[in-house]
Amino acid sequence: MSTRALRTAASGMYAQQINIEVVSNNIANINTTGFKKNKADFQDLMYQEVHINPLTSSTPGVEETSTSKIQIGNGVKPAAASKIFIQGDITATNNQFDLAIQGDGFFQVRRADGTFAYTRDGSFKINADGKFVTNGGYTLEPGFTLNNNVQSISVYKDGSTTAHEAGGNAVPLGNIELARFMNNGGLISLGDNLYSETQASGQPILGTPGDQGFGEIHQGYLEASNVDIVEEMINMIASQRAYEINSKTVKTVEEMMTMANNLKRG
Repeated sequence: MSTRALRTAASGMYAQQINIEVVSNNIANINTTGFKKNKADFQDLMYQEVHINPLTSSTPGVEETSTSKIQIGNGVKPAAASKIFIQGDITATNNQFDLAIQGDGFFQVRRADGTFAYTRDGSFKINADGKFVTNGGYTLEPGFTLNNNVQSISVYKDGSTTAHEAGGNAVPLGNIELARFMNNGGLISLGDNLYSETQASGQPILGTPGDQGFGEIHQGYLEASNVDIVEEMINMIASQRAYEINSKTVKTVEEMMTMANNLKRG
């Protein structure tokens, strides 16, 4: 019994360690553009039936009933660390290449190996070829190319983009499309503010911003992290207290085992 209690308390300590690691990652990314916070999910472990009265299981002729045994849990296990895709605050930057999504959707970018990734980070730059790229150098898809005559661009809420050239000419460049998924929580985080599709997320659905459930694009703005520092501090304190209580459980069980051993010697 004491061994089971030790394992149960140890599982609780490990679970709270995972919870603290998730919380610390959220806090570390409080200033990361477009970051979506994580939430640790846990599940209870299998239960064992323990006889309240040992005679019911060892004495012939004594009928065993449901009231003569109870279920004892074996602790907790980490189940998942799911992303919470609620909207972050939209902050003004006055940079014409900064784009924020108000609502559902992701920017689609092409990685160096030719595969696609998805991001909420709209802090784009212009590379040497005149293409929109992320801070990591990944190209916006579908994108467009700016020439040397372009002085500024205008990106509208529906993704349509116009270049303003020297001399006052306005040249349509094309449309920025957004991607959305049936299950955003199924996406895998790749780092660099990027996500990749999985079977759980489903295939990307491309569409026009502001249409059929897609969010709108706002030029000159960026989406901030959706981490609430007060909430994370509360979660950290609660996890710390739970870890401390589980460690005291280990100490208590050890003291009980010591007392039992002393009784035997007595």
